[in-house]
Amino acid sequence: MEIVIRPVRPGDGKGINELRRMPGVFENILGIPSEREARNEAGIAALDHATQHNFTAVTYNEQGEEIMIGYGSLTIESNPRRRHCGGIGMMVHRDYQGRGVGTKLMEALIGMADNWLMLVRLELDVFADNARAIALYKKFGFVEEGLKRAEAIRNG
Repeated sequence: MEIVIRPVRPGDGKGINELRRMPGVFENILGIPSEREARNEAGIAALDHATQHNFTAVTYNEQGEEIMIGYGSLTIESNPRRRHCGGIGMMVHRDYQGRGVGTKLMEALIGMADNWLMLVRLELDVFADNARAIALYKKFGFVEEGLKRAEAIRNG
């Protein structure tokens, strides 16, 4: 399977919305069931290109049509005293989890942070029971710094 990582672009809101609402993904992000495609498209249009670096992972079906299989973001902190830090968020299509998509996205995000933005610290949050994501992050050298209790509502 070919995995292509490319910058997010107008028109990707539909694919992002499908990922964000997908069982197997939805439970591990901070989306809500009523989220609409227009919200995601507006988010793309409003990206601050100086501080927000967003990528999609795509593959192609038999007809050569693009299928969005992952999404990752790197946001530089706006506070001048934290300008050396970036936050990572990502999600992978449930049917493509465990197939290298997360690794490709992490390589792109960390490459951006290290080679272009000169960030010295990357942070991310992950639900404590998301073993697959935790294993991926540890593979890239992330370490647990703390545990937030009742940080996000999840299924009530």
